[in-house]
Amino acid sequence: DEATDPSISEENWECIQRFCDQVNADTEGPLFALRLLAHKIQSPQEGEALHALTVLETCVNNCGDRFHSEMAKFRFLNELIKVLSPKYYGIWSSEKVKSRVTEVIFSWTVWFPQEVKIQDAYQMLKKQGIVKEDPKLPEDKILPPPSPRPQNSIFDTDEEKSKLLARLLKSSHPEDLKAANRLIQSVIKEEQEKSAQVSRRVNTISEVSENVKRMDELLEDYRRHELSPADQETLQALFQRCEKLRPLLFRLASEAVADEEALAEILQANDKLSQALGQYRQVVASQ
Repeated sequence: DEATDPSISEENWECIQRFCDQVNADTEGPLFALRLLAHKIQSPQEGEALHALTVLETCVNNCGDRFHSEMAKFRFLNELIKVLSPKYYGIWSSEKVKSRVTEVIFSWTVWFPQEVKIQDAYQMLKKQGIVKEDPKLPEDKILPPPSPRPQNSIFDTDEEKSKLLARLLKSSHPEDLKAANRLIQSVIKEEQEKSAQVSRRVNTISEVSENVKRMDELLEDYRRHELSPADQETLQALFQRCEKLRPLLFRLASEAVADEEALAEILQANDKLSQALGQYRQVVASQ
């Protein structure tokens, strides 16, 4: 209930982690967890359903084969399908929730190709027209996203923090255990900030690419004097949006200075954006 509380806007990662730990500790944990999550995902409150989907995805990352085996059964998949189906809850589920459920199921077809029932469930949704086209997964989520569990992340690459955590956890002093908990929480927060940076970068670069492509198409029609008044308004709106994206790209570049590959991707997007803005000024000014 705490992890899916609709009154909170941000994820409660401490509760989510405790939920995952309980799932792993209990023999029947995956079965009970999926029953609870199905109920929450079907909630008429959008916030509760979206939080539940975050918990579900975190469990997929953290709870191993036993959890994967249960989630890949029709018993659970059918509960997700009900959120999308107009015969069940699809008539009142929000578009945001339905979009997220679709993305979750589709991502599992990519990550768990050996699970036939997941593949069958997704193909059935497409045949019935409930899913019109495959959602486009963010580039950073083609593989399962990095786990928020600190034991498998920053502690693997930061030897000092790893040794400090190991020493604190072995201690019997309450203050040391509290310090270990604070260290874990700080690492989780650091990972979430990194994940948010990646998400911002992927979404912004994707938007730049789509806007530039659309601007190029409209500018070509503009050159041939084949642009309707409505399309002219669209072109102007795209130009204004692209201008606002430039400072955002510069900010993303400053965040990614330590990541050569990400920086190169941002600079390439900036070049395309600059060319499109230049083309717009040249073509519109000449006519």
